[in-house]
Amino acid sequence: MTGAAERVPRAPGAHGGEPSLRTWQEPAYSRWAFTHLAELIPTATIARSIAPADATRRLDAFAPALPDLERRLVDSHTDAFLVLRGAEVVAEYYAPGFGRDSRHLLMSVSKSLCGMVVGSLVDDGLVDPERPVVDYLPALAGSVYDGPLVRHVLDMQIEIDYSEDYLDPASEVQTHDRSAGWRPRRTGDPADDRAFLTTLRGSGEVGAFQYCSAHTDVLAWLVERVTGERYPDVLARRLWSKLDADHDALITVDSTGFGFANGGVLCTARDLARVGRVMLDGGSARGGRVVSERWVSEVMAGGDPDAMVDPGFSTAFPRGSYTRQWWCYGNDRGNVGGIGIHGQNLWLDPPSDSVIVKLSVWPDPDTAEWHDLQAAILLDVSAALDTLP
Repeated sequence: MTGAAERVPRAPGAHGGEPSLRTWQEPAYSRWAFTHLAELIPTATIARSIAPADATRRLDAFAPALPDLERRLVDSHTDAFLVLRGAEVVAEYYAPGFGRDSRHLLMSVSKSLCGMVVGSLVDDGLVDPERPVVDYLPALAGSVYDGPLVRHVLDMQIEIDYSEDYLDPASEVQTHDRSAGWRPRRTGDPADDRAFLTTLRGSGEVGAFQYCSAHTDVLAWLVERVTGERYPDVLARRLWSKLDADHDALITVDSTGFGFANGGVLCTARDLARVGRVMLDGGSARGGRVVSERWVSEVMAGGDPDAMVDPGFSTAFPRGSYTRQWWCYGNDRGNVGGIGIHGQNLWLDPPSDSVIVKLSVWPDPDTAEWHDLQAAILLDVSAALDTLP
């Protein structure tokens, strides 16, 4: 536990260091690089099946209650829409050029997956939410994380100098993106994602909600620290491998191989619905328990509504809250979800025992108008589920 340079190595070579475009074919690195080349060189998918030329539309179940559902999906730039009630897919829609086997970027729905992984580590006694963050990550001493507890990171209750303005080149979120390899680097940018996290400052006061993507990457770093494994590997072992998923998921990585936990996961709609089922099934999956029933029940019960000071959310959902990387709507149906910019949603509807997945490509990243439109569709579909046989 020696400071900022500490890393969970991506691919330790025989002579130290990490692989690069210059060295990946050398014996010290080739064994790792030959099976992880997509982390070094851009790749294209050779699909196992071809998306149909026309959209897949199977929305008949909702035609009586929501005859305009398809139009609303088109108008909200939907790529994939799926309703899973119990074990049955009762509705499915894919836009032209997109299909059942197509992976889609989840953006910040990725955060909810990270929250489940952390929950599994809490269950196993490897992480204590009541301990200070720097107990696990001493490299963050002197940063805004020097003082807050792990639970404050999970619930995003830290006052931090971090602008989440996705369109402002001067915002911290864009610097974060550049450090993680999502945008072209600029002179003076931190070398990688972890280095960026050590630069964050702010009052560090805790208690009020402030949305900040950096918090999730701190959690992923903590996951690596307590397991000694790379975050993508822990995500696979503790969640994805237990889902009986149709496909591998993907996650973007920075120059050190650190997974972009806050927004970089890609998967199919059907496999994402399986993640939702884990939550509705009390933490269990086909391949075994992912997280404890207690952890899930506390998420589904919601966090502290008094801490939710985000007007964009609390205006629409006055009893809404955020806890453990999940949005809790505080409405009569007890809806809980993962939300990502440009229209990504993993929506849990406990009364109907249903999961709704909506993956979209809004032209704007994050506006009240788009969120209101999306929420209206999800709420109307939830209500319509009550009318199905």
